[in-house]
Amino acid sequence: FFADFVHDINVTDIVPGTNGSNKVICPSAASDHPPQNRSVILSSGNRTGFELFEEWWDKSKTVPFYLIAILLPLLNLKSPSFFAKFNVLGTVSVVYLVFLVTVKAAHLGIHLEFNWFTENEFFVPEFRILFPQLTGVLTLAFFIHNCVITLLQNNRNQENNVRDLSIAYFLVGLTYLYVGVIIFASFPSPPLSKECIEQNFLDNFPSDDIMSFVARIFLLFQMMTVYPLLGYLARVQLLRQFFGNAYPSLFHVLILNLAIVGAGVAMARFYPNIGGIIR
Repeated sequence: FFADFVHDINVTDIVPGTNGSNKVICPSAASDHPPQNRSVILSSGNRTGFELFEEWWDKSKTVPFYLIAILLPLLNLKSPSFFAKFNVLGTVSVVYLVFLVTVKAAHLGIHLEFNWFTENEFFVPEFRILFPQLTGVLTLAFFIHNCVITLLQNNRNQENNVRDLSIAYFLVGLTYLYVGVIIFASFPSPPLSKECIEQNFLDNFPSDDIMSFVARIFLLFQMMTVYPLLGYLARVQLLRQFFGNAYPSLFHVLILNLAIVGAGVAMARFYPNIGGIIR
């Protein structure tokens, strides 16, 4: 966003998309047919600077390594109460994400085609044979449940654990359902296909979209609150199992955190497909 603003360009102009003030793009279609010469969107005066920026700022090749400097120190903190209280701030990003989805859907409208009796390339089937992929989400939910149990052990009022966990699961499920259904239903098809929906739906908006830019900032903030908490839970389960102590020494914790961060960076570098990983 900042690079496009400084260089007065919009790299998503070459990507297939809708017209109008509420533009939606299809990056996957552009990746299948990359432009022969990207200089059509860059003037001779700013091309060198922008290409240098792209070399040092790539969301799968360089950015994951920059995040190590931010996340690794947070993972090494010892206090469990810090992780729990810090994680509460991530709720702000969820609220904004719901607001973003609602506003975008209100402008785009509902685009669904369910007519079984006429041929239509934008037809949306109610059932697909690939639906067992959703069981991967259930596996993730089971893992999170295991982590939450570890976190709830520090609660002062243990008798409220079942109630609190039930409310949490209901709110999380409702949020996922609302965002997923609204984004799918409001995605403009036609002219674009529903297959154009990216695993990170923010990629379906132009690089100069201010609301999407703010959402990315909020998601970065949310990751900085959730990721250390998950690292702490992994530390408690693994180190307590092998050493009888969740924090045997800074060396043990650092080695574990390097392994956790290294695995995340490797996936972000070589398989940056969050939807496929979750499934």
